[in-house]
Amino acid sequence: MEDMSLPAEEYQRLLFFESARDKAAETYQHAPEDSDNLTRWGGALLELSQIQQGKHSLDLVKDAVSKLEEARNINPLKSDALWCLGNAYTTHGFLIHEGSLAKDYFQKASGCFLQALELEPNNELFQKALEMSAKAPALHEELQSQLTAQPDHFDAAAGVPERGHTLKGKKKRRKNDDFKYDLLGWVVLAVGVIAWISFSKAPPEAPETNIYEQLE
Repeated sequence: MEDMSLPAEEYQRLLFFESARDKAAETYQHAPEDSDNLTRWGGALLELSQIQQGKHSLDLVKDAVSKLEEARNINPLKSDALWCLGNAYTTHGFLIHEGSLAKDYFQKASGCFLQALELEPNNELFQKALEMSAKAPALHEELQSQLTAQPDHFDAAAGVPERGHTLKGKKKRRKNDDFKYDLLGWVVLAVGVIAWISFSKAPPEAPETNIYEQLE
């Protein structure tokens, strides 16, 4: 049963991407080589990970990475799959406590963004993604430092930060926190944009409200 305690827009978003995930899984049964469908599937899983907490969120990210890597293997020149995969790697990195492991994912993300940009040199979103990914390791270190000082913001069982605290927060306590929230907000927004682009080519109808507003 779904969590009815979610805000209305968030719950609508949850239902939309759960439906998209299920349709993509069904399509995969008769079209396993469809890279567009795999990209939609990975995008839906990544969006769902933004709504969940702790280990459940991390499991969804891992599943998204698997689907997007499969799409890339089928079509290495699919720029939107590369970009979405880069966002999945970035998200995975931020959900890992250990800096060296997180850095590996950030490096993978940079590689995906660079490949996507080489395929579409004038794509400003890909350019922005590559610029931001270079700053991810330092941001990760800052986040871990702050979260270590606030252990109640961790999912103790999973060893990963609770997304509600790390991404949205209750308040921006200091000016030097702004960049942290801006970058993480950008990661989520980029995932939303790529998912939206992918789903615009396929059946599921978009919700009436704008679910991709900037984090405040």
